[in-house]
Amino acid sequence: MARMHTRRRGSSGSDKPTADDPPEWSDVDEDAIEARVVELAEQGHDPSQIGMKLRDEGVTGTPVPDVSLATGKSITDILDENDAGPELPEDLRNLMKRAIRLREHMQENPQDHQNKRALQNTESKVRRLVQYYSGDEIAAEFTYSYDVAVELLEE
Repeated sequence: MARMHTRRRGSSGSDKPTADDPPEWSDVDEDAIEARVVELAEQGHDPSQIGMKLRDEGVTGTPVPDVSLATGKSITDILDENDAGPELPEDLRNLMKRAIRLREHMQENPQDHQNKRALQNTESKVRRLVQYYSGDEIAAEFTYSYDVAVELLEE
């Protein structure tokens, strides 16, 4: 898969080994995992951060290497079931934050052509993601603009 808007080519890299069952050493109860996921979300952690915390810290001291293997559900599914999910998908939120930072940098440094191009590419990615999530994760009439992004992310 070719990457978009980067200098690199190819998609070489390591893949996670396939597994059907969680490892024996991680025998944490499903309900305990789900409760910890919701608790971490309420503390303000993103789904990817929750996965890393469960991997590193675990639940009651026992690490959880893969939430979906242990519970049969992804972290975002667990959050949606418990109404603790974020209002914006994490990838879209992160791209919007980057676009805001780049726009503010461009206002201070109008001659920075390299970052001007980076801003164009980032906003292009945001618009494509908005189109992808439209109707499901976000409202169908939502359109991206700098002002809307600032308003959404000023928490």
